[in-house]
Amino acid sequence: MIVSSLDDIVDLYAARGGQTYGEGVTQIEHAVQCAALAEAGGAAPALVVASLLHDIGHLLVDPEDAAAFRFDDRHETAGADALRTLFGEAVSQPVALHVSAKRYLCFIEPAYRSGLSTASQKSLALQGGAFDRSQAETFERESGWREAVALRRLDDHGKSDEAAQRRFPDFIPLMRRLVVITGA
Repeated sequence: MIVSSLDDIVDLYAARGGQTYGEGVTQIEHAVQCAALAEAGGAAPALVVASLLHDIGHLLVDPEDAAAFRFDDRHETAGADALRTLFGEAVSQPVALHVSAKRYLCFIEPAYRSGLSTASQKSLALQGGAFDRSQAETFERESGWREAVALRRLDDHGKSDEAAQRRFPDFIPLMRRLVVITGA
């Protein structure tokens, strides 16, 4: 599916947001929890939207393959590519880097890995494991790397069995304000 409008995003989450991917919560519940945590923490609007949509790339691939951890689906790249034209770099760049942020945190904070969910540990192996020093230094030169680390930490905490007090449609007005192309 091509994401060329906000309606496309809403339709995609309505159609596929009920999928799970080894975390015990649905895609849409994970998205809402992450965005609600970002909002509660005073994050900038672009980071709230990035938190909401950071895993949209999972919805663009075959859910059976992604859930079975057969390969790295590169969901961060697919998601950022799908969001870039609609929202610009402020939203798409943290999405593009949130997997690298996980790898970075595993290098920078060795205890971080043990706190990852089982599914995140499995995907980490497919994604290349922890960064080495050179990769971490390269990551720190990326535009938006700090926002990606913040997003990653929200991602880690947005997997609660308790439903968020918000719903996906609650974030549509914020997404609408951040759309950078006309006609969306």
